[in-house]
Amino acid sequence: MSRRLSAIFLAASALLSLPVAGVAQAQQQLQPVERIAAIVEEDVILQSELDLALRNVMAQYAGRESQLPPRPVLERQVLERLVLTRLQVARARQQGIRVSEQEVNQAVAMIAQQNGLTLDGLRQRLASDGLSFEEFRRSLNEEITVQRLRQGFIQRINVSEGEIDAALAREATGSRQYRLAHILVALPDGATAEQITTGQRKVEGILNVINKGEMDFAAAAVRYSDSPNALEGGDLGWRSLDEIPSAFAQQILQLQPGEIFGPVRGPSGFQLLRLTEVRDSAQAPAQTVTEYHVRHILVRVNDRQDAATARAKIDTLRARIAGGADFQEVAREASEDNSTRGQGGDLGWFPADAYGPEFGGQVTALEDGQVSQPFRTDAGWHIIERVARRETDVTDDNRRAQIRDTIGRRKLEEEYERYLQEMRGEAYVVFRVGDRAEPVAN
Repeated sequence: MSRRLSAIFLAASALLSLPVAGVAQAQQQLQPVERIAAIVEEDVILQSELDLALRNVMAQYAGRESQLPPRPVLERQVLERLVLTRLQVARARQQGIRVSEQEVNQAVAMIAQQNGLTLDGLRQRLASDGLSFEEFRRSLNEEITVQRLRQGFIQRINVSEGEIDAALAREATGSRQYRLAHILVALPDGATAEQITTGQRKVEGILNVINKGEMDFAAAAVRYSDSPNALEGGDLGWRSLDEIPSAFAQQILQLQPGEIFGPVRGPSGFQLLRLTEVRDSAQAPAQTVTEYHVRHILVRVNDRQDAATARAKIDTLRARIAGGADFQEVAREASEDNSTRGQGGDLGWFPADAYGPEFGGQVTALEDGQVSQPFRTDAGWHIIERVARRETDVTDDNRRAQIRDTIGRRKLEEEYERYLQEMRGEAYVVFRVGDRAEPVAN
């Protein structure tokens, strides 16, 4: 049972157990009652939470209040956001995702630093905005929790080499980015023919309002869209072609800035897409990385060999090499790194930070052909020989990695959107805004 519902039932039980004469006294001692804005599974969203979220939205639209939908519609949009967040947090906790107090403390400190504030200064800023520090911490906890739930979907995402090759081929003909906005008229899973017809009529009506000039696209998104980004005017930000769902990508190429595509039926419902702007992507400069060819000898420190014994061994091996012994022959004979011993300790080519800062610092301090003094890492005692240094062009490798990440983000967004739609459709949610809400004790 959730913390809020536990508090509600405990308060109710306490009242029921009191003598009649004590009930009035107990009621006087209780804090002012709050109303329930929504019931979400076994949890509730209080009216005070909805009011706070509404104040934040109104603050964002200060001076542009006319762009907001009527109050009942705005309440419903904001409440949907709160419901979706509450469902995600509940699902994350069912999966064992927890955020520690220390992690929240670190996030608070980072936000304060980014805003040039001390912790006391942040508290004062929040208080001036009508937000308690405890509520701020709770919101941060929920935000981090939802991020981790979303991250759990990354392992489901696969980007093939063929997809990357195709993206590179498209990029070769000209690299562009597209700023998009959308309006969503959502349909439930397994929508009936009547629901589909109603949704189609609604989206066509929205398009008609826009085409007549009665309302611009952003204002229509704020007022009518069922998307979580409705209050941002449906803005989807800048995207490369690979970040646009494949079902829409080719149509977007045919649009001029300001033009609208749709309505089109997607997995979440009917959508209108608007191309806001187009820009050419800057060509990435050539990227190089310094790599080193290194051999090493390791004497391990473990349960069978203490640090002093290992140090004595490595000193003896270093002395032999200084006396003219071949590094590779000594490595084959005495190194305790079984993966490189047969190759004379050869580690091949790698960037300096590949094996950690201690190892990398030794590599960069040497000249080609030099052998280091013994040094310690977690594995044990080492000596290394730097064979050579080179600059390697990694532009193509980095670009492929960027494209893999871009396509992966797009797929993750599509996958997670389907997940949210399914979760919302299965959830038990009752809105009480506009009705007589149930009073509960704080």
